[in-house]
Amino acid sequence: MRTRHRLTRLLAASVAAATAAIGFATVPAAQAADPPGKPDMDVRFATFNASLNRNATGQLLADLSTPDNPQARAVAEIIQRTSPDVLLVNEFDYYEGGVAAELFRDNYLEVSQNGAGPVHYPYYFVAPSNTGIPSDFDLNNNGVVGGPDDAYGFGFFPGQYGMVVYSKYPIDHDAVRTFQHFLWKDMPGNLMPTEFYSPEEQAVLRLSSKSHWDVPISVGDRTVHFLVSHPTPPTFDGAEDRNGRRNNDEIRFWADYIGSPSRSAYIYDDNGGTGGLEPGARFVIAGDQNSDPNDGDSVEGSIEALLGHPKVNTSVTPSSEGAVEASLLQGGANLSHTGNPAHDTADFNDNPAPGNLRADYVLPSKALRILDAAVFWPVQADPLSRLTGTFPFPSSDHRLVWVDVRLPHR
Repeated sequence: MRTRHRLTRLLAASVAAATAAIGFATVPAAQAADPPGKPDMDVRFATFNASLNRNATGQLLADLSTPDNPQARAVAEIIQRTSPDVLLVNEFDYYEGGVAAELFRDNYLEVSQNGAGPVHYPYYFVAPSNTGIPSDFDLNNNGVVGGPDDAYGFGFFPGQYGMVVYSKYPIDHDAVRTFQHFLWKDMPGNLMPTEFYSPEEQAVLRLSSKSHWDVPISVGDRTVHFLVSHPTPPTFDGAEDRNGRRNNDEIRFWADYIGSPSRSAYIYDDNGGTGGLEPGARFVIAGDQNSDPNDGDSVEGSIEALLGHPKVNTSVTPSSEGAVEASLLQGGANLSHTGNPAHDTADFNDNPAPGNLRADYVLPSKALRILDAAVFWPVQADPLSRLTGTFPFPSSDHRLVWVDVRLPHR
């Protein structure tokens, strides 16, 4: 394992690598229909852990019911200024019927924030999350049954830390697959710490700490499978590393899902469908994966299962100048990191750890050419840095990550 190790990196080299070209586009990559005579289409996919979660049920609904919540306005402005065509929002509390998703869209995204153009998402998808659903077991072995750490996914109430997909393109709802109830034990070669969990707990533990969704997006006459999730952080546990192991396997799920039919044969969805993604299908994997390839506490090789996958396009790594600046100014744990700070997407505690990390990913399939990519992390001299800031953050401790891809006509 790589867990909890730190090595020294050369920040000067990182700064030089980052000076190449990082900008923040303010227009969408595509329109919502096939332009006449244009065989290929350019689409912007994005992920944003927006921290639109609250500590009590109903609180997010109250905050979004008016257009005046400062954090929601900052989050909405970031989305407006990057204008993704297809967007995953992590840490967005789930409410049945999509009421919170619609409130955020109607009261914030479709209302200009500080002069930014409104963004219109006629399509969205939400579904239940494992967070906050009681397991009726003492999953953290503290001698007490109940509470957020004994839920199927950490949460104080059902749906906390959920997620939502917004899209300018139609979503094929009939073809959506969710994997909320997939059992951890049913993944071959899983890393579940069986010495920590009782046989009864092992029999009911779900793999996904929130859920895994395959959301097919119809872009003209083409389909892109938006594969989204939010694995648990590999921290807040003990020597058994139950969260680090679960994080590894939540990430590995997508590696298996896009793999060969024999590799994905064990997978089943919440409707009883089996197997993984059809060979040759286009996809984009997105979400806060809570795993950095160089630093942090994740199990060694966790995110590499996707970054090194033969079907994943990693030709361009989203970057920002703001992340490099933050690493230098904040110091602390950042000084011992080995990864390029330009690739960081999350502004975490620097003293003592873990420091800023690359946690959020947008990973297209090899069939999709990457045109451009960036992390929305302005330098302090940029007026838009008021949207990201430092702790306590005006929006989130994570940054929006976007990737522009070109969909071939055939």
